[in-house]
Amino acid sequence: MGRRTFSAVAGALAAATVAGEASAGERERRRGRRSCREFRGMWLATVTNRDWPSRTGLTAAQQRAELIAHLDTAVARRLNAVVFQVRPTADAFWPSPHEPWSQYLTGTQGRDPGWDPLGTAVREAHARGLELHAWFNPYRVATHADPTRLVASHPARLHPEWIVTYGGRMYYNPGLPEVRAFVQDAMLDAVRRYPVDAVHFDDYFYPYPVAGQTFDDAAAFARYGGGFADRAAWRRDNTDRLVRDIGQRIKTVRPGTAFGISPFGVWRNRATDPLGSDTRAGVQTYDDLYADTRSWVLNGWIDQVVPQIYWNIGFAAADYAKLLPWWDELVSGTGVDLFIGEALYKAGDPAQPAPWQDPAELSRHLTLAKGYGAVRGHCYFSAKEVGVDRNGAMARVVADHYQAPARPPR
Repeated sequence: MGRRTFSAVAGALAAATVAGEASAGERERRRGRRSCREFRGMWLATVTNRDWPSRTGLTAAQQRAELIAHLDTAVARRLNAVVFQVRPTADAFWPSPHEPWSQYLTGTQGRDPGWDPLGTAVREAHARGLELHAWFNPYRVATHADPTRLVASHPARLHPEWIVTYGGRMYYNPGLPEVRAFVQDAMLDAVRRYPVDAVHFDDYFYPYPVAGQTFDDAAAFARYGGGFADRAAWRRDNTDRLVRDIGQRIKTVRPGTAFGISPFGVWRNRATDPLGSDTRAGVQTYDDLYADTRSWVLNGWIDQVVPQIYWNIGFAAADYAKLLPWWDELVSGTGVDLFIGEALYKAGDPAQPAPWQDPAELSRHLTLAKGYGAVRGHCYFSAKEVGVDRNGAMARVVADHYQAPARPPR
């Protein structure tokens, strides 16, 4: 489809309907393609300048040009959504009254880059027929442990009691009600300002376990943990409260905006819980990240779930072919959209096992997923690999599955 936008296609179809030229089915047959709705997304990561900007300190014009190039790549790959990371480390890619400008723009936290990346991304994505999902990390404050490296006005410096240092990084403490309220306010500011199509969280709630270290929230547990069987149950409740509350607030602030979460692909192993998946994963979101992702789906607290099934078909500990039906069964009948997170970054990486050296591995994922009715699309990690396409895996997906454009599910 090149640079022709999905909006233009939709407009042409609408005009044909008005003119009474043919029924929708006849038009599709004449075009030789089947209309469809499926999610075709890519994550655009900004933390540590993974995807964008390519480095700190670029001029505003250079940053904008790189951002536009990523959007154009999404269109060229016949994708229809970009999940743009706009709050990677308790900072902002828009002029936020709550938190400083991100250091990943200028190299200096708090320095105005001279333009509005999120506002530009929303406008330019929509002009290309792409959805723009605003991706936030709720609790990560810094990828280091030195508060003096934060700008002096940073909320974490003004409220040092909010911070837990763990694994050489700083986090807001999810067990403090004032923290949960603050991070919601900070994120919802962007939702109020911009017509984003969705709010997106990734897999980071409580941090991944670090051997030999303890996440020190003992004081918060002593103050707020009464009535819970143990600290793990209290932590899960803290995460539940964040998810439930912000989901409700999004609907109030901007009705029609979806709320999605992309959890680690394994809720629990079957050996731990008979309701879990037939996996032997070393991490379980329920037990290790205190994120009861299964409950969020069943309770309808989220609109979209994008499990990161980042393993190949046949992988012994966590087989893509076994996790896919588990998520399909969980989501079926709930009204929650299921999009599968795909590990494009592994394709062609010589450090990965043999299946990822085969350009057809990812295409096989999509072929397999077509057999599961609840699966409504896929999302690729991440934008850099969508463009570079190290071993041709993305091109193979496009050739095999994305010959016709598609609109996202709604």
